[in-house]
Amino acid sequence: MKKNVIFKLAAAAMVFSLMLPMSASAKWINEELGPGEAVWVEDTLPDGSTSSGETPQDTVSPVYEPSENIIIPVSPEADNQQEAQQPEAETQPDDSAQQDASASSDEAPQETQAEAKPDETAGVPESGGEEAQLPANAVMSNGRILYTDKPMISLTYDDGPNPKVGNRIMDVMAANNGRATFFLVGNRVPTYTSEVQRMAAEGHEIANHSYSHKYLNKYGADVIRDEVAKCNAAVQAACGVTPSVMRLPGGNKNSTVLSNVNMPIVLWNIDTRDWDHKNAQKTINEVMSKVKDGDVILMHELYNATADASDYLIPTLSSQGYQLVTVSELAKYKGVALQPGKVYYSF
Repeated sequence: MKKNVIFKLAAAAMVFSLMLPMSASAKWINEELGPGEAVWVEDTLPDGSTSSGETPQDTVSPVYEPSENIIIPVSPEADNQQEAQQPEAETQPDDSAQQDASASSDEAPQETQAEAKPDETAGVPESGGEEAQLPANAVMSNGRILYTDKPMISLTYDDGPNPKVGNRIMDVMAANNGRATFFLVGNRVPTYTSEVQRMAAEGHEIANHSYSHKYLNKYGADVIRDEVAKCNAAVQAACGVTPSVMRLPGGNKNSTVLSNVNMPIVLWNIDTRDWDHKNAQKTINEVMSKVKDGDVILMHELYNATADASDYLIPTLSSQGYQLVTVSELAKYKGVALQPGKVYYSF
């Protein structure tokens, strides 16, 4: 008798728990969570609604409430050096043109320097003739001018799309003439197609991060190929672009993975561990203390703190002379031909 009562109470508790709505603030935790991986914080219910019953809007950047992280410039001298660094980095391509043209007045070089600033020359040329007038060290790429003899780095963001963070990153990239690489999880793409379409339209690189974020080194060839193919198909369906590079979840690989991915694999050489500490200042410090030409920097498109850090890093790195490029651009202009099944950490 007593056992029956206990059994009925337990069954009733289970049914009651199933009837309770899922909290919108609940965390979806990857069961295979490991070093370098993120906890996915889902802000929506399974049916796509929020706790207030509203449908998520990913067509515009959402209203953002800053986190408690206080952004402090890593280098106190950065602001003072900014004006000195910009002309030195930006006017070099016009030195030869300046000599070839005319030095008849002191005002002419100043006008040439002003015209050479990236924020004024970033547009796509209206005709093919204008592109031919670029200096030998300059190229048009993704709608802006890049200088092949100046430092380039790639800021990369895993585990999206997530419009609350991704749109903020793209806003500050647009203001600083930069491009990022977003490694997207395929099964998240259909929910946030507007954000993915914006990525493509603004010249950011959309890359493959598997379809369901499995650690592929734990699976056989069929699962590996399926995870890669389904992610590529989801991105193609959303924005008309098929990813050309991939990042393995966790960076985990073995011979089976390398022989079945059939895409270049781009990992990273600076891991901000933003998924672990979720602190903007720590992310900033990690990047600014290590950054150099050719780096591939790992962050995650999941956390407000990462967007906070990007708000500081993107303009600061740009002001220090770094060109913010996609991983494919970085490889191309560093003279690296990406090969399927080969792993790259930096360029």
